[in-house]
Amino acid sequence: MIEFSDGRYHVQGPVTFGTVEQLLAEARQRFNGSEIRVDLSAITEADSTAVALLLQLTRDASHRGHSICFEQPTPNLQTLLALYDVDNLLPWGQR
Repeated sequence: MIEFSDGRYHVQGPVTFGTVEQLLAEARQRFNGSEIRVDLSAITEADSTAVALLLQLTRDASHRGHSICFEQPTPNLQTLLALYDVDNLLPWGQR
């Protein structure tokens, strides 16, 4: 689920194979504005599809001419990003 408050989008709950399609559709529908900030601190579970989701959201924002930054990744997500060596490919705000 994605909620908007405090000027940023908050991804909440699991980001896994079973949820990623709905999250991507929700993000594509809801993310607007030239500067998109996405808080990842409420992710309860993540697998490799979470990494793919963040990369896709980055591509989507770029294609629309928007900027996006991710904030507050959970320790599990940080581990996955390091494992796949993509941490430096994503735009980060607060960590």
